[in-house]
Amino acid sequence: MNANPLLARLAPAAAAGLVFLSTATPAMAQNTTAGDVFKNAGPVGWCIMVLSIVALAVIIENIMSLKRDKLAPPEIIDDIEVLFNEEKFQEAMDLCEEEETYFTRVCGAGISKIGHSYDVIEKSLEEMGDEESIKLHQKIGWLSLIANVAPMMGLLGTVMGMVTAFNEIARSQGQANPADLAAGISQALLTTMLGLIVAIPVTAAFAFLRNRLIKTIIESGAIVEDLFERFRPTT
Repeated sequence: MNANPLLARLAPAAAAGLVFLSTATPAMAQNTTAGDVFKNAGPVGWCIMVLSIVALAVIIENIMSLKRDKLAPPEIIDDIEVLFNEEKFQEAMDLCEEEETYFTRVCGAGISKIGHSYDVIEKSLEEMGDEESIKLHQKIGWLSLIANVAPMMGLLGTVMGMVTAFNEIARSQGQANPADLAAGISQALLTTMLGLIVAIPVTAAFAFLRNRLIKTIIESGAIVEDLFERFRPTT
């Protein structure tokens, strides 16, 4: 699945979702609109909003592409098992090359070594399995990055807001009234809140996708191992 068109389609939905989250904040109790929240949060707040759109697009893309049926389609597994039972290994290799999935790439690596010792076949399966697993984990790794960056951006906004507030105190030589400090303090608190609003669900999504991916990889590996068990020498 191409993530770029998906990102374009999901951007409005992500923005709407973020607006909904902001409406649930105490700021809305004072009839403050979502636009006002981001305006008061400053440039950092808008950056966090963009980050949330990217995060939502990555989450949905990974949910769709890292499903069990996508990584190891049952019909492909059945077809390859039939070909293995009939010892039609070349046909099985052709099928693996035609249908590129996690399962077929790992299985194809093993088929290419048929005729060598079982140790060679096993090593080829392990190497390809590790390589494909790393690629899949890199896809969801972006969510971990976003989950860590979002609160750090919120902290940056907090520091910027406090600097603004203290600059106002210095400018007024300590005579600033609370209204003069409100903008800086508001920015400090809003950016922290927005950073956490993004980081918490993204962290949960990352954990869910990682656990589901690990389960799928283990299940697929067991199926591949069972397929090639017939080549293990008997003692």
